[in-house]
Amino acid sequence: MKRISFQNKSAWLLLPCFLLFPFSAVFSQEIAPVKEESVKIDSLYREDQFYFALSYNSLVNRPAGVSQNKFSSGVSLGFLRDMPINANRTWAIATGLGFTYNNFNQNLLVNEQNGVVNYQLIPADVRVDKNKFSQLSVDVPIELRWRTSTYESHKFWRIYTGLKFSYLLYDRSLFNGSPERIIVQNNSDFNALQYGAYLATGYNTVNLYMYYGLNPLFQKATLNGASVNMRTFNLGIIFYIL
Repeated sequence: MKRISFQNKSAWLLLPCFLLFPFSAVFSQEIAPVKEESVKIDSLYREDQFYFALSYNSLVNRPAGVSQNKFSSGVSLGFLRDMPINANRTWAIATGLGFTYNNFNQNLLVNEQNGVVNYQLIPADVRVDKNKFSQLSVDVPIELRWRTSTYESHKFWRIYTGLKFSYLLYDRSLFNGSPERIIVQNNSDFNALQYGAYLATGYNTVNLYMYYGLNPLFQKATLNGASVNMRTFNLGIIFYIL
């Protein structure tokens, strides 16, 4: 038998190349190029928001002699559903549900005798520690929105305006002084349905808030024979939280 010999040294050098070729082909098939995944930004965003408002409550169109002698405060909170109406989503309408608790400190005494509620001014010589009426209502705001928001940033300028309809859930009139303490609850003389116009404007989270009642707080209260047609004007700040 003849023994095969490689006298050419170059043949020895080519041998490893032939042996490694099949393995390199396998690896070239298994290793796929890494694709970079692009992050898709949601362009159909909404500005659904929780809101929280603090206000100073003043009474306008007061009868002669009625005055406010202490700070009257209000607090509102709720949720608004945002519904954009243009392509870049800078205009929208919104509605939702909320609650408001208002205090009104003043010198109008609310008293009830034999099931009849009557009203009178507190005489100057009577000691008064506290005299106020409070209201708790459920709110349905309907607003038109303009803002400079984008899907990339939640810090923007806004002007929100609309109407707020409020249904009175509970009310309480309190006189605390001399010679007695007087409490009247669920006074039917109040308007059960109250509504008004409001405006919220500002930048980012904290905004200026104004509300003006379009109908009177009372529906049939009289003072010295004249109707009590007081309305409320609230001025404060409102916080929007996504």
